[in-house]
Amino acid sequence: MPASLRTCLIAAALCLGASLSSAASEPARPTVGQQLEGVLFWPQAERDAQFRRMYERFPSDRVPHGALVHALPAGKPLVAAGSDAAAQLSGYMAKNHVAGVMVLQDGRVRLERYAPGFGPQQRWISFSVAKSVTSVLLGIALQQGYIHGTDDRLGRYIPELRDSAYADVTVEQLLTMTSGVRWNEDYDDAKSDVARMYLGQCVDGEAHVLTYLKKLPRAWPAGTHWNYNTAETDLLGILVQRATHRSLAAYLSETVWQPYGMAADAYWIKDECDGSDTGGSGLSATLGDYARLGQFMLDGGRIAGKAVIAKAWLAGAVREHARTDAPDRGYGYLWWTDADGSYAAIGIFGQMVYVDPARKLVIAQMASWPAATSKELVAGRRAFVAAIKQAVDAERKP
Repeated sequence: MPASLRTCLIAAALCLGASLSSAASEPARPTVGQQLEGVLFWPQAERDAQFRRMYERFPSDRVPHGALVHALPAGKPLVAAGSDAAAQLSGYMAKNHVAGVMVLQDGRVRLERYAPGFGPQQRWISFSVAKSVTSVLLGIALQQGYIHGTDDRLGRYIPELRDSAYADVTVEQLLTMTSGVRWNEDYDDAKSDVARMYLGQCVDGEAHVLTYLKKLPRAWPAGTHWNYNTAETDLLGILVQRATHRSLAAYLSETVWQPYGMAADAYWIKDECDGSDTGGSGLSATLGDYARLGQFMLDGGRIAGKAVIAKAWLAGAVREHARTDAPDRGYGYLWWTDADGSYAAIGIFGQMVYVDPARKLVIAQMASWPAATSKELVAGRRAFVAAIKQAVDAERKP
């Protein structure tokens, strides 16, 4: 071998060795799933800055809006009791990192307030509010005949579950979080199921939750025990997508977002392994469109006078099926129920779409709470809702 060629080969080998050594020393880039799990442990400044752009940070499907816009006309400004009501609202929003609140009554805007630097055209992540939207889409799929009934076994739509603890779990048990499969939803525990469900590598192109849930054991007989479980609502999203042959984003756009008249596009985060939209979280929309979603529910799931959701779903969605660990609060079909007939879609870090049929009231809130949840934070939000109700009731008094 000529000396010059030998020199070149040695140099190339040394360069390749240096490159491999450098690559080995660099930390692996976090997967999308790892980044999603990391959201639970973000510092406050990152939550404040990033919750408005989650659909840009993570792979997402667009939910197109249409030309029709469901108007939200201005109503009489809502005045709470006390001379310092405005200051109390500002204090509540600042203390709880609330980005926006909107109150509708009879379909009119009675209160609309945004934090500095945030406005009506910007979107915000909903977290578990998306669960309630996924439930609505299942109700529509029932109406349209894509899903036979809520007593169907999950294996009918997701055959990968037939050899798991989910083999005999029904659609309704998934809707009411009574599958009986073991699960830990502790947001502060990095070793909990909810903090680990997206961490694994993709397996055979199936969604993270399918790979994770198939391995879990049964803890209670199906239908006997309520246990909050985000992964199972991702599972419900997979069921809806397989039954309708559409992404959640496309089906939401087709059945609600465009025909009801949402004013802006929404976005839904996708699973990195199979590209399905994550039914348990990941929907981003404007404050006004979250309020319209509540108004859609208050209207009985009707569009242009026509019911688009199955009667069986409407009959069960917002009534208590299971008792929870919160006083006077139950659980319907992925909607939280209150003793007075009100119900709500609720997400961690302060998200809420609250519907009060008796007062024809909708309250939407977007926030980045200092913690995913806590008794103190929940109590503050419930006090805010109670103050709104009291202000409405005070107007009715002679």
